[in-house]
Amino acid sequence: MKKLLVTIGLLLIVIGLVITRKDYLIEVYDTYISHKPKITTLDNKNEYYRENNYLFVQNTDDFSPKNKQELINVYYTIINSGVDTFTFKCNEEYTSCVKDVKDLANDQAQLSDINNYVHPFNGFAHIETEYDSLGRVTVNIVKSYTNEKIEMINKKVDELYPQLVNENDTTYNNIKRVHDYIINNTIYDSNRSDNGIINYESDIAYGPLFQGYAICGGYSDLMELFLIRMGVNCYKISSDDHVWNALYYDGKWLHLDLTWDDPVSSDGRQYLEYNYFLIDTPKLLYLETSQHTFNQDHYLELKEA
Repeated sequence: MKKLLVTIGLLLIVIGLVITRKDYLIEVYDTYISHKPKITTLDNKNEYYRENNYLFVQNTDDFSPKNKQELINVYYTIINSGVDTFTFKCNEEYTSCVKDVKDLANDQAQLSDINNYVHPFNGFAHIETEYDSLGRVTVNIVKSYTNEKIEMINKKVDELYPQLVNENDTTYNNIKRVHDYIINNTIYDSNRSDNGIINYESDIAYGPLFQGYAICGGYSDLMELFLIRMGVNCYKISSDDHVWNALYYDGKWLHLDLTWDDPVSSDGRQYLEYNYFLIDTPKLLYLETSQHTFNQDHYLELKEA
């Protein structure tokens, strides 16, 4: 997703260029479990587990869901914990559990929305659900980031952080410096978004950090890594074919979209904008709706009153 700046003579004309792309390619397979898996407790959360609870998803210690919301919370907790596989069992009172598991496993949009609430390093590139008629459910996860990539990214962020974030400065200015740095050092990967040509890992933070190219997944992941280190409550938010950042600032939840603040230009020049810098939902939807219309029931902190 991107917008295009076209310069004609001395007149600057801003044109929105619609790019359709899924930032989370999730294939889901529902298969019956032929064996009886051991039901476990989730006590091996990794360092990227986040304690955060939100209106749509909450961490849970109860892995015997009794309704749809508890089932969603189980999925969120599993993904958030950073495990590769986990088995749980539906509560016997939850008679529609198997049906709801199957529906959720086939609902790419809802799984992506749940995934947006976890740390980027625990987020999945692929998730697979297995279940049986007795309500035993196994979730298998392939993450978006390898351990090698995580180590490289952390080292680079460690290097950049003291240059961009000043503890004696305001949160606003620190966010702005990170926003500006990412945009000024990143080119939008039009080949990938427009033509499906993959030359860079632009859909994750590695692309903008080490290759200088990003699509919306790369911009938003890298921005989130800095926000988390700054102690800012945040998560990603997405529409059908775009993803950006949401964060809690100055007593309210706001949007931050680096992709749209880094427009592609026909004259080859690099531009830096602030149209999508810390804005509320009414302003976001006033500015642009084709790519920013999101499920407000899945991102309740950003829901219009």
